[in-house]
Amino acid sequence: MAQNISATGACIYGIEPELKVGDVIGVQYESKKARCKVIWVVDAGALKKTQVGVQLVADQECPWTSMLPTDMRPDERTLVSHDNRRRFARHKISFPLELRDERVNTPLRVNATDISGNGCYVETVMPLPVGTALRVDFWIDQEHLQASAVVRTRDPGVGMGIEFTGLPEDNKKRFQAHLDKLDSSKTLGPKEVQ
Repeated sequence: MAQNISATGACIYGIEPELKVGDVIGVQYESKKARCKVIWVVDAGALKKTQVGVQLVADQECPWTSMLPTDMRPDERTLVSHDNRRRFARHKISFPLELRDERVNTPLRVNATDISGNGCYVETVMPLPVGTALRVDFWIDQEHLQASAVVRTRDPGVGMGIEFTGLPEDNKKRFQAHLDKLDSSKTLGPKEVQ
């Protein structure tokens, strides 16, 4: 259960797993999901169990915006990302990828949920360890591209952030232009789905 919700965080109680300050957890309201960082933790007794204060991770959309009073809802025109060091804009679209852990070479077909020409975020309950070397296969229209990559962030039970380390700069730019085009239509056409 959540209480004291805002456009940037909430107080959540009734949690059974042990959490600590700094943990990143996945939070879902109806069909909307977001990653949140645990800011504080309190043992709230038998009835409320563990109570935590969470704050949305940068660039995450508030999943409970519809429950906020109108005057508390975020205004997209005034939202500013204070920690956006990315060279390429991220797109919150579902994009199919095939990942291979270079140690075992077993393919893992996933959909990136947050992607740019430089990397992506993949939602998975069993993310790989930070530093894991990967091979990534994806398509731009009918063209197959392959790149080396590395896991940069790991959020247990939520997902992992991946950086494309072996994609030449011209291919990153072409891929970014492809994503920009896809995001403007908000759908993946038959050419993009492999």
